[in-house]
Amino acid sequence: MSQDVSVGVIAKLSESVGTNEPALRLLLTVLAGYPLALVHRKFVYNKPPAVQHLFSIICGFLLGFWNYGWDIFHTVFAITVTYAVLLVVGGTALSVALVFIFNMTYLLLGYYYMGTDTYDINWTMPQCILVLRLIGIGFDLYDGHRPPETLSGENKKVALERCPTVLEFFGHTLFPASFMVGPQFPMKRYQDFVAGKFGEGGEAPDSVKAAVTRFGLGLLYLGIFQVLGLVVSDEYIYSEEFGQLGFFRKMVLMGIWGRFTLYKYISCWLLTEGACILFGLAHNGKDENGVVLWTGVENVKLSTFENTTEFTHYILSFNINTNQWSGQYIYKRLKFLGNRLVSQFATLLFLAVWHGFHSGYYVCFFFEFMVVYMERDVKTIVNSNSQLREFFANPTVTLVVNLLLRIYTFVLMGWCLMPFALLKFDRYWAGFSAANHVGSILFLVWPIVYSPIVKTLFPKDRKSRSE
Repeated sequence: MSQDVSVGVIAKLSESVGTNEPALRLLLTVLAGYPLALVHRKFVYNKPPAVQHLFSIICGFLLGFWNYGWDIFHTVFAITVTYAVLLVVGGTALSVALVFIFNMTYLLLGYYYMGTDTYDINWTMPQCILVLRLIGIGFDLYDGHRPPETLSGENKKVALERCPTVLEFFGHTLFPASFMVGPQFPMKRYQDFVAGKFGEGGEAPDSVKAAVTRFGLGLLYLGIFQVLGLVVSDEYIYSEEFGQLGFFRKMVLMGIWGRFTLYKYISCWLLTEGACILFGLAHNGKDENGVVLWTGVENVKLSTFENTTEFTHYILSFNINTNQWSGQYIYKRLKFLGNRLVSQFATLLFLAVWHGFHSGYYVCFFFEFMVVYMERDVKTIVNSNSQLREFFANPTVTLVVNLLLRIYTFVLMGWCLMPFALLKFDRYWAGFSAANHVGSILFLVWPIVYSPIVKTLFPKDRKSRSE
């Protein structure tokens, strides 16, 4: 099929399903991971490493080229430069700094020249995934040249004692089931996968059932996302019509819109995770009953996500791999600052910069900082006052509080997502105003007004003070 015919088919198909061409291409690329995994299992698994690397490289490159044309060579260039740095000075602090600065600078230049007022599906999308992967390899190679006793347990698991071969490097970074939208996984996992450590007896891993389950969940969440789109939309959430609704109706719709926004990501992650499982990449050991776990690249814990009673649960259950990456390679590396809040703020600032220049990213991650601060402060107040501890220990109170907390997380996640989803100040400010600035009144005022009042009314027990 010629490229013109392909473009025409995608254009007609995107029009019929009510989406744009780049988004449809991306979805089809994600789904392509499944037939590619089947081909790999049948013809490539347990073949010489070079064959497996070339399969990954060719498939990943062709998928990227189909989506972004010659712009995919931005990706190839970044991988090549990074590999050259690691080959020449890898395993040193200088190599980590060079890899970090080069990749972040190149990504930000891409955002600057390619960015618009909306979410852009162009070569910078896989590039932002790639940046974390390349920086992670730089850190892992550096850790592999440090004394083992200076490393944490998680760093020891992924440390690299040697620079990967050029085929390993490109095979890992262009792995077709994760190249475009993630998930993140370390080079060590890819090496183990190619070495056949996740299969038994030279046979492809028994991961089909787990892959089908994740695939089915991905389709389910994609369907729910489409249904919710009939009720709410990004444009509606900052419209005058929304602002004129009654307060409680607005709060419910804001919560539904928050789920609508998150389900877009969750459906995509579930589908990509299913493809990684089918490849056999997601092996994560066995449980206490000897059953193989396929959660090695899990990016969302649905049970935790759907039952949140605090925003920390969202952090633990949503975009898990990126959160783990930022914790391992940014937050914990800032331990020398000697202040957990400063390290957390710096990590969130990095994530905002990594996403791009839109002010909404910075406002969103600032609210995340303030929400986590408020929740930790509330826990400290309750745990340090015996009256509050006894009150909240009552089973009836616990039941009511858990119900209220689930409503709180459901509704106010919509608030916190407004800047991230709407991007531009005039749009998310209109959304904030339409929602009566409920989030600002709660989260921003807490440390200034509410916290001092609550601490005065419920002071620490004497024992807590002495400690």
